[in-house]
Amino acid sequence: MVHKIQEAVTVVDKLRILYHLQLIDSRIDEIRKFRDNIPMELKSLEEELDQMKKKLENLHEDLFSIKENINKQNKNIKSSEILINKYEKQKNHIKNHKEFYSIDKEIDYQKLEIQLAKKRIKELNVQIDKREEIFKKKESILKKKKEHLFHKKKELNHIQSENNKEEKILLEQSLCFSKKVDNSLLKIYQRIRNGVKNGVAVAPVQRGAPLGSYLAITPQKYSELIQRNKLLIDEHSGRILIDAELAEEEKKKFFVFCSKKKL
Repeated sequence: MVHKIQEAVTVVDKLRILYHLQLIDSRIDEIRKFRDNIPMELKSLEEELDQMKKKLENLHEDLFSIKENINKQNKNIKSSEILINKYEKQKNHIKNHKEFYSIDKEIDYQKLEIQLAKKRIKELNVQIDKREEIFKKKESILKKKKEHLFHKKKELNHIQSENNKEEKILLEQSLCFSKKVDNSLLKIYQRIRNGVKNGVAVAPVQRGAPLGSYLAITPQKYSELIQRNKLLIDEHSGRILIDAELAEEEKKKFFVFCSKKKL
């Protein structure tokens, strides 16, 4: 036997059902927005990780270049030592004072080259120490970022899995509540939802203004609103209005329903 779903009769019934439908649909919107934002969030973390890897690669290349420079300086020292040794031997076979003086100058020059090379090696070793310290710190940060990304993916997958279950239940509830509203009113609700950025078609009035709006409704309209005798549309935002007290009642029912589904 098929049971026909009873449509809302009174204005209060319509407002209750419309706002409850709004709460369901808004939660579905949140779930879908979260799902859409997951790839962007992960992409941002992965890009940050890639940047860190590139910095480490550049630092590693820099260290390699400095060490190559040290090797070059050591080779220069050996070359100078070989030349000094060669010139010292030549001195034993030279009797001409002018040539002797010239060789001494070459030896002094090579000794100066050795001193400069050793000074340069000392400076390069200081650079290596500094860069290796930075490298270790950045390597540690990279490791933590990798761990963070791993756990973030795990966390997001878990949340998404729970959200998918919740979305399925909420879609069924949305369909159920939609059937309780007459078609003309449902079309108005859906048209308003599609026409606003946040998808809020039914807005509670708080402190004289619809939620999300800075423009207050007139005292006369507010008086009509709390009497709950007819459906009112906000002339500025185009949303269906509901008084805060009635909205809060439906919100509590919705939270109780959500809590039971999570247990």
